[in-house]
Parts: sequence; structure tokens; C-alpha cells
Amino acid sequence: KIPATCCLYLFCFHIFKTMQVDEPTLSLLPSSTRASEVICSTNVSHYELQVEIGRGFDNLTSVHLARHTPTGTLVTIKITNLENCTEERLKALQKAVILSHFFRHPNITTYWTVFTVGSWLWVISPFMAYGSASQLLRTYFPEGMSETLIRNILFGAVRGLNYLHQNGCIHRSIKASHILISGDGLVTLSGLFHLHSLVKHGQRHRAVYDFPQFSTSVQPWLSPELLRQDLHGYNVKSDIYSVGITACELASGQVPFQDMHRTQMLLQKLKGPPYSPLDASIFPQSESRMKNSRSGVDSGIGESVHVSSGTRTVNSDRLQTPSSKTFSPAFLSLIQPSASSLLSHVFFKQMKEESQSSILSLLPPPCHKPSISLSPASPWTEPECDFPDEKDLSWEF
Repeated sequence: KIPATCCLYLFCFHIFKTMQVDEPTLSLLPSSTRASEVICSTNVSHYELQVEIGRGFDNLTSVHLARHTPTGTLVTIKITNLENCTEERLKALQKAVILSHFFRHPNITTYWTVFTVGSWLWVISPFMAYGSASQLLRTYFPEGMSETLIRNILFGAVRGLNYLHQNGCIHRSIKASHILISGDGLVTLSGLFHLHSLVKHGQRHRAVYDFPQFSTSVQPWLSPELLRQDLHGYNVKSDIYSVGITACELASGQVPFQDMHRTQMLLQKLKGPPYSPLDASIFPQSESRMKNSRSGVDSGIGESVHVSSGTRTVNSDRLQTPSSKTFSPAFLSLIQPSASSLLSHVFFKQMKEESQSSILSLLPPPCHKPSISLSPASPWTEPECDFPDEKDLSWEF
């Protein structure tokens, strides 16, 4: 708690209370919602909380599925108690909200409305029926996703990342739990709290020397230069490294480097090939399933990756994880110097930017309703229960 920093606290409250997010163009909004009415609604009694679906912001934010009662629209509400935030956390919240005010891209998570209820910050966003890519891994693809599904998910995420880079921002928290999928197949990038702008005083800098205290939960995805924290700094390429780690996460169903100490993790990343994290040594040896193989399609680029796993069928044959799946050389050579060049990589050649329907054929039906319901708080009251552990919840923002 930060009673000594009243000036910053009041400044943040002023920002949160007075800033009204401009209405995005209709192309950014789900066609099934009357979003214009939701965007303008800052009345807490208009939102009926259904169930808590996740946590984020180092467990300071609870994420709820809710219903906008005047329209019946399902929305996501992120609720943060500002009194529990340190000065650094308040600055991160303020930055995320202000920057989201300017971002207008279909692959960047939209903030419809931001307001406060007492000391609690409420952020209203569209409900993403499929949740995060991390949730899909845990629920349906514990042995990893197919290359086709990975391509569909990463293409949308990289498009959003390219937009951020073009606007002079580094995301600094690319991972599967920050990639969300809507019920109609739209992929968006979330997790804007660690965002950092390269533009200072009207000038765009080539490198950044700002090293926040990253939570240990995000360190496996960070680039060596971010972990190293030296005078060389880092730039947008650090996000590209994180895309590679995320690709490996989606392919294997495991988080690379997850069980390593930070020092060991840094040494492992420094000695490995740049931006090529597909290495069995980065996984727990007892559970590692990734190994080199030449059994895949050989395009002359290099070896493919062979993943051995048990057969698992969930809901339908389209969710089946075969006993062995092969990733193409294009997948191995995925990482490029920039997000823009990554979008034109051979791995994404089969993607059609105007269509989102292809990803739906690779996924189970979306969940449009919560599995359980909580009694709505109208008017809303502060929670009295302890927060659950972050690792036990399926959504992270």
C-alpha cells in the first residue's frame, strides 16, 4: 500500500475517472454485440458478475465474466484494488490504460470502458469465448497443438505485435496466456501492463534501458538481453525471441525454462542459437518430448521437429493428438529480425488475412456461458474472500 504517494495516487484516479475510451470502428467489435451501448456504460449496476475466470497483473487483478444487463452482452471485467498497488504498479496500470486509449487494431485487446468504483479500477473488455491459448493447451492440447493451429494463432498475435512495434512500443510479455481467441476466431494480444514505449520527448530510441521487476512467472519467455540487464539494453527483437518461446510452448504443451533458476536460464539462453529455442534441454528431462528428426517434409531449410506423445481425443477427431507429429522446417526457421518480416515468412504463407473461420475448424465449440454462476452483486460490493493462487486459474491478463 502507498499512503505516502498521495499525489501519484490522486493523479491515477483522475486519469482513470476522466478518460473515456473512444469508440472503436465497428470492424474491431464482435458483430453479435451491441457494443456501442456497452462502451458508454460506466454504471456499475449495469454489470452482473457471473464468475471469476482468471487473475493477472501479478495476482493483483481479478478477471470476471460478466453480463451487461441492459443489452445482455457478455463482457470481461478486470477489477483491481488500487490501494493494494505499489507506486510502480500504479504507473504500469496508468500506462496500460492510456496507451490502450490510442491503440486501434483488431489483433490488440480492446478496452471498451475504464472507470473506478471507490478504490477499485474496472476495465471492461470484449468476452473472448475461447480464453487464452494457454487455456486451450491445458484443456484440449496437453501434448501440444498442430502446426496448422499454431500458425493460425501466431499469425494473429504477430499482426498485433507488428502494430505495436510500428507505433514504437515493446510488449515485453509475449506468451500463450496473453494470446486470446474470441468465439468467432479473432486472435488478440493482451497483457499490455509491461508495455514500454521507445518514443521519448518526440524521438524514437533504438534501445531501451528500462528493466522493471518482472515476475518470475514471465521470465521463461524473456529474451537474454532482458534477463541480462546490462548497458547494451534491448529493443523490439526481444519480443521476437518471446514469439519463438511461445511457438515452442504451443508445439510442446510445456513452458520452456519453467523450472530453471534465473541464472541457469540466462546461461542456457545465451549459449543457444539466437531465437531458436526448440531444444530438448530447455524442458524437464523427464517430460521432454521434442527431438530432431528428418521424417518431416524436407524443404532444404533444415531438420524438422518430431514430437512423440500419447494419443488423446477430446470431443472430436479434429482435437486428436497423434502418436507422433512432425513440424516442418518452416516452423523451425520461424523467427525473423522483425514482426513485419515474420508476417511474410513462409510459415504464414497459407494464411488469408481476411478470414478467421479456418481456426474454428481446429477448435471445439466455444464456451459462451460460464460453467458456474455467482450471485450478482448489485450494487457491487468489495470481495471479502482471499484470492486463490494464480496458478490455479485459467486466464491470465
